[in-house]
Amino acid sequence: MKAPVSWIREYVDLPADVTTEALAARLTALGLKLEAIESPRETITGPLVVGRVLTMEPEPQKNGKTINWCTVDVADANGTGDPQGIVCGAHNFAVGDLVVCVLPGGVLPGNFAISARKTYGHVSAGMICSAAELGLSGEADGIIVLPPDAGEPGDDAFAVLGLDDEVIEFEINPDRAYALSLRGVAREAALAYEGARFTDPADRSTPASNADGYPVVLDDPEGCPLFVARLVSGFDPTATTPDFIARRLTQAGMRPISLAVDVTNYVMLEIGRPIHGYDADKLTGPIRVRRAAAGERLTTLDGTDRALETGDLVVTDDSGIIGLGGVMGGEPTEISATTTRVLVESAHWDATSMFRTGKRHKISSEAGKRNERGVDPVVCEAAADRVVELLTTYGGGVAEPGVTVVGSVPSAVAITAPVDLPARISGMPISAEAAVAALEAVGCTVTREKDDLTAIAPTWRPDLDDPYDLVEEVARIVGYDQVPSVLPTPGAGRGLTRGQRLRRRIGRTLAGAGCVEVISFPFVGTAALDQLGLPADDRRRSAVRLANPLSSEEPFYTTTLLPGLLRTTARNLGRGAPGVALFETGSVAFPGDRGPAPIYGVDRRPSDDELARLMDAVPHQPLHLAVVLAGERERGGWWGTGRDAAWSDALGVVRRLAAELAVEIEVRNAALAPWHPGRCAQVTVAETGAVLGHAGELHPKVCQAFGLPPRSAAVEIDLDALIAAARAVVPGPRFSTFPQAKEDVALLVDADVTVAQLEDALRDGAGDLLESIRLFDVYTGEQVGAGRKSLAFALRFRAPDRTLTEEETGAARDAAVAAAVERLGAAQR
Repeated sequence: MKAPVSWIREYVDLPADVTTEALAARLTALGLKLEAIESPRETITGPLVVGRVLTMEPEPQKNGKTINWCTVDVADANGTGDPQGIVCGAHNFAVGDLVVCVLPGGVLPGNFAISARKTYGHVSAGMICSAAELGLSGEADGIIVLPPDAGEPGDDAFAVLGLDDEVIEFEINPDRAYALSLRGVAREAALAYEGARFTDPADRSTPASNADGYPVVLDDPEGCPLFVARLVSGFDPTATTPDFIARRLTQAGMRPISLAVDVTNYVMLEIGRPIHGYDADKLTGPIRVRRAAAGERLTTLDGTDRALETGDLVVTDDSGIIGLGGVMGGEPTEISATTTRVLVESAHWDATSMFRTGKRHKISSEAGKRNERGVDPVVCEAAADRVVELLTTYGGGVAEPGVTVVGSVPSAVAITAPVDLPARISGMPISAEAAVAALEAVGCTVTREKDDLTAIAPTWRPDLDDPYDLVEEVARIVGYDQVPSVLPTPGAGRGLTRGQRLRRRIGRTLAGAGCVEVISFPFVGTAALDQLGLPADDRRRSAVRLANPLSSEEPFYTTTLLPGLLRTTARNLGRGAPGVALFETGSVAFPGDRGPAPIYGVDRRPSDDELARLMDAVPHQPLHLAVVLAGERERGGWWGTGRDAAWSDALGVVRRLAAELAVEIEVRNAALAPWHPGRCAQVTVAETGAVLGHAGELHPKVCQAFGLPPRSAAVEIDLDALIAAARAVVPGPRFSTFPQAKEDVALLVDADVTVAQLEDALRDGAGDLLESIRLFDVYTGEQVGAGRKSLAFALRFRAPDRTLTEEETGAARDAAVAAAVERLGAAQR
């Protein structure tokens, strides 16, 4: 909300010595947060004066453009009294018009210095300015043509244009709709300066409703409880907007359009009530407010043909729908350049309906912004009367005697609260008298009975409906700066939970493995799932759709962490990183089949059964861990050659995590996108068989789709399942002072037997004396025959209390081989 300081001062008698900065600080303390202070004079320096065009000679140019060579009377502003010769490319002015000129030595916004320079064959001694060049508007429809009585040639144009007027821009919270008007801002300014008299611009006498008014019917009084209509006839559509209205609209960030439109916008900014005008000659029959029927359509003022829904409030006449109530008017009754009869609508609309309609149709308008937050219903008649006054004063129209007021103002709600509640909640020593005075200052009607007070909120504050709203009002009037700074005494903690400790251990382990943690947006689209190569029936394609996604290209909550992590990896590699090792932990979501979540009221605590049903409808959201390894894994140098990341590194990360958490895992060959079908491992918990996740080399097409080097590797596991399988106490390493016994075995097995299967058989057969087992050679070829392979393992044995004999070691080795022969049909080479 942009509020010119001069406009604020019209409604509140502020001390003369109050600066704009001081006023903004006081209003910020009351809850109207300062966004910016605009001071146009600070961006413009040098001579900016009023000039009168004496001559104007059009001169066509070779480039097809026509310029005007003008002489402009600027009186003594140039130091000589002679007219200035100025080249101008605009054509919206004539000889005798008053214009705004910046003379040589001046500087316009953007540090644009003005000097006398030769252009188009003339020496142009200055520039005739447009609103855009002065920073008053973002658009330039031509130069500024001043009203005939704006001043004399040579007068300072700063005062004429209002450039001396500073503007305060506020960030208004959604519950403070009243502050989206000068009426509301000025009221807050009066609160900020105790004793400053506030003049309400809506406090005016209005004509009573009578039978001669335009007929209006309210079929939905809950959606539109009050509708005021006034008719102006004999309006001159060619009448121009008064300079003061155009200037203030521009200062408030709105573009002047036409008198009829500008007046409604001006009154909206002034009083806060959105107004809509109809071309009365285009209306047929009475106006009726109702809910839209299924299948109805409306072309709104922005030219969009909209399919309406049954929840939309619409304004109709006998011809059909003519407006989307409280949000945007329709083209059928739009005010045009030929409009001579204007029907003024000032209606109060249900805020919730306005919000839903605006969101549903993606309409963001100044009127909708106010109506969806809640506007003072009492000012409908005053706002309509103010619009009629301005239209008749500056548009030559006549106010018809008929006045329509249909419906009534919604009744106010009484709020009862303990009188000491503000003191107890805020921690400030607020007496009962101070609390009552503060509430009365903001416009509440307050009665007190013993230890309770009852407040009726003013009509411009529909956000006050709870005792704690009253606490907030009292606290901001007393002053948030008065809240004592008291450090609370913390209670005795119980330390980190088991899950927190294990998650931190996992993070440290991955950092020790050279991985860096990243955080990505947990949103995904079908394009990313296609890049992963997921088949149509893959569970990960069934995702939770977001009601209001940040991007229409990513409308789902992700079911896998890999898309974001792969994009981040590619971004880092693209910026010159030779190798990348990243990990991310985050929740994924899988929709259930339990239907939508039930919606309960806020007037009570849900029962245990209701909470259970609510939680049952929440999608399953396990915590996942994903790791991506790409590019260099070991850097080469004088010490030797390096190597790139491979599938074995991904599997090594999983083994390292399992060892850190003392989880026995099993690894099996698997085929699952986005991994390479021949280099993908499924990781399970050995004890329960629960699947933890997958690790391995990414499919070449996936690497290409995400811009990763070939043979990049990735891991994704269910972190909740891994933590659940972790031991409460991780056993420490076992040490023995006795020597290790070494045995090597080479076994022939079928080609489809995995290393993990053979390793498990050897481990089970060797028994407790086996300390470690390691694969050190794989051979396929003519010596072992087709469909066979040779796997060689290094077996290491050790006893905790003695040196093993050769017989003991041999027996353990033979038992291991026997188990492999029996279980897998292996043969010793």
